Amino acid sequence: MKIGVFDTGRGGKIVARRLAKIFPWHEFITADDRDNAPYGSKTPAEIRSCVSAAIKPLLSAEVIVVACNTATTIAINHLRMIYPKHEFVGFEPALRPALKSTTTGRVMVLATPATLNSKRYKQIKDRFVGSKKVFEPDCSSWAWNIENNKPQDIDLAPIVKLANDKKVDQIVLGCTHYLALQKPLQKLLPDAKIQEPTVAVAKQINRYLKTLPT
Repeated sequence: MKIGVFDTGRGGKIVARRLAKIFPWHEFITADDRDNAPYGSKTPAEIRSCVSAAIKPLLSAEVIVVACNTATTIAINHLRMIYPKHEFVGFEPALRPALKSTTTGRVMVLATPATLNSKRYKQIKDRFVGSKKVFEPDCSSWAWNIENNKPQDIDLAPIVKLANDKKVDQIVLGCTHYLALQKPLQKLLPDAKIQEPTVAVAKQINRYLKTLPT
């Protein structure tokens, strides 16, 4: 089976490589929207328009992974409406597993402004946070830096300081681009668990595959 992976930029290829290791017997194709990236500061209407157009090269695939948290939270229901014959699997910040796993009750979410302000993200917070604390530091420039091969320009020191000061033990990577920072973050914060959604997405794909006739 052919599985498509969409992201605004280079993060989709990272996701496709990770998923290909889990599903080596399937073919993966990718598409991006680098001309309009990053999406984090765009309006919901602009994001839906961009995604609807950029997803077209993947329509030969039966399953399409929307490997962008911002696009998922804002546009995936729109995609399901205009492309009803396709199975769309979305990314969303792994806030729920982080809240479930935390022992300190302190979680940090690294995400774009559009994701943090999205209805879906706010619904998850309202339902699952309770008495726990969620910290959302400004990462608005990160996607641009990573997309333009400048991850070294991202200053992780404030993130590390905040995590240590607040006793954060769960860090959620809420943007596909930020997967490029997973290793340096883990090195700087060895006692924190970094949550990213690739495994959860693989489980969703697997559930769909099991519904198909053999």
